[in-house]
Amino acid sequence: MKFETLKLTEAMQNNLKELGFVKMTEIQEQSLPYTLEGLDIIAQAKTGSGKTLAFGIALLQKINVKKFEPQALIMCPTRELADQVAVELRKIARFQHNIKILTLCGGSPMRAQIQSLYHGAHVIVGTPGRIQDHIGKDTLNLKMINTVVLDEADRMLDMGFIDVMEHILEHVPKKRQTMLFSATFGDDIDALSSKITNNPEMVKVEGVEENIKQIFYLTHKDQKFEALLKLLRTYKPESSIVFCNMKVLVKEVAQGLQDEGFDALDLHGDLEQIDRIETLLQFANRSCSVLVATDVAARGLDIDDVDVVINYDLPRDDESYVHRIGRTARAGKSGMALSLGSKFELSKIPNAEVKYLDDLDEDLSITLQASMRTLCLAGGKKNKLRAGDILGTLCVAIGLNKEDVGKINLQDRHTYVAIKKSAFEKAFKGFQKEKIKGRNFRVFRV
Repeated sequence: MKFETLKLTEAMQNNLKELGFVKMTEIQEQSLPYTLEGLDIIAQAKTGSGKTLAFGIALLQKINVKKFEPQALIMCPTRELADQVAVELRKIARFQHNIKILTLCGGSPMRAQIQSLYHGAHVIVGTPGRIQDHIGKDTLNLKMINTVVLDEADRMLDMGFIDVMEHILEHVPKKRQTMLFSATFGDDIDALSSKITNNPEMVKVEGVEENIKQIFYLTHKDQKFEALLKLLRTYKPESSIVFCNMKVLVKEVAQGLQDEGFDALDLHGDLEQIDRIETLLQFANRSCSVLVATDVAARGLDIDDVDVVINYDLPRDDESYVHRIGRTARAGKSGMALSLGSKFELSKIPNAEVKYLDDLDEDLSITLQASMRTLCLAGGKKNKLRAGDILGTLCVAIGLNKEDVGKINLQDRHTYVAIKKSAFEKAFKGFQKEKIKGRNFRVFRV
């Protein structure tokens, strides 16, 4: 079905067309008729299925821009997911001027968030812990909330947020629309939904893993790293995520790949927030070919076109496996999930095809180099910079071709720019000399 079949405002329809949204994904097709009617829903859908539009279109159409108070509340398990949801919502919100969307997450100064809340916001997107902090300080008033969304509710339950979420919802009007999205369903989700929803409609997208080819490679414990090299040198993915269960192993595997000449980075809970942000940006903009991560990366990451997910360690439960392999085959695309393990672990992945490492035809010359490299400008949205300003400087003043420039990620005080490796030094030196909008900005290699 196409979006034009829905009862949307003309401004919303035009905005969706401009953004390239024409045909609905399955989760959008099943849930939007309910969400637009203001009904509560419980929806099962993996990350990358288009669920942000499924709840975002409905809640944004209800916003009264003249009332500068929070009217919609979206809770997410991680800062990364909250940031990405906010980015998507801001795109959809272009249909209506002056809709303010504010993120409230840990890792950012409370003072700046309090100041933003003082000036007013229509939509709050954040993590339960930080939202509760603001409620405790009386800096967040939820009395005008008409829509609540729990995004990746199962993950928030896994992280022990149940009491925090229930406390937050005590400050929200009971007469509201509640939407609960989860990649997996269980007794805990049923218990939560019974407390916070009112006669909800059930929406379930079947075939979560249907576009993912799953292969289990029998591997001895002491041969895992060599097996990983074989997989990477055989399948030659442009972009891949390798999952390990322990932080120390993540560091060891990433370092081992770097020693072998691979463009690899590690992602785990010990990293500072800025380092996590930069690592994810580099992976998303093709400045890193292999991301080695703990399950912190299995949720809340909006990264397109991950070719292969590799389970270096098998996850501890079925739900984690679903979320891990859900990093590939996004938005209807196909993908591949490869797992390493012993014959005693075969039962953990019953749907996988079993193969042997001897079947692999590896190319020993392969080291999987990234096509891009990232530079950082010490200026962003707060400096009134736009992507067009940066692209214009690169192409006109510095002399790069448009094809040399990849993703441009604007943040409040910094901007990250992906540049083809062959043009990187020219871009870096050019930014040291050239001004952007009449100003010089410091530039760094990431």
